[in-house]
Amino acid sequence: MTILFLHGWHSVPGGVKPTYLKDHGHEVINPALDDVDFTAAVATAQAAYDQHQPDVVVGSSRGGAVALNIDSKATPLILLCPAWKRWGTVTKLKPRSVILHSRRDEVIPFEESEELVTRSSLSPETLMDVGGDHRLADGSSLSVMLWACELLVSNEQFLEIEEGSQGQSATSEDASYVCDACGEEIVIPVDLTEGSSQTYVEDCPVCCRANTIHVAMHEDGEVQVWAEPEQDRE
Repeated sequence: MTILFLHGWHSVPGGVKPTYLKDHGHEVINPALDDVDFTAAVATAQAAYDQHQPDVVVGSSRGGAVALNIDSKATPLILLCPAWKRWGTVTKLKPRSVILHSRRDEVIPFEESEELVTRSSLSPETLMDVGGDHRLADGSSLSVMLWACELLVSNEQFLEIEEGSQGQSATSEDASYVCDACGEEIVIPVDLTEGSSQTYVEDCPVCCRANTIHVAMHEDGEVQVWAEPEQDRE
């Protein structure tokens, strides 16, 4: 997957977020954007987009405003605490896009992202509350950013989760396993941001016996869960 990453104001290429995406096997185009001239920053981003034709565009803070103001055609956008009220003229977000923002953001109010979603007539699930500050550089925020990139590129998967969420987090999905001890089917939430292969121990809520839970998420969006008896250790 090719990702165009547009950095924020007074930031530089090669920061924590684009490096995280690159370290997870993706090609990241991360041009240096002019900090003073917004028009020049948009022109640089547009040139990078036209040259590389990325699968997804990620814009952080001022870079989110840059992302909104380039002609990205049908390419999905992921905006991180976007400063759309401070720079640029575009005030609506296109479909197949996601905003990641922290309610505790001390720089760009969370309410501005809520307004952008409302203006755009998009689903409330378009906006995800993640992280503890404006940077969104903690492990959880980085994981959600990566998850959103991979999911948005596969539009069918994103729509399936969004339509089936019914108020639960768009980063989780219900699945079930059969307890090895009592044979009961147990429904559990699966955190999609924890990776495509997960293993952990959980007590059955019916018989209280410990099970080793295995979770596998396949490329077609299917989530498979199964259980094995937890082995006693001396």
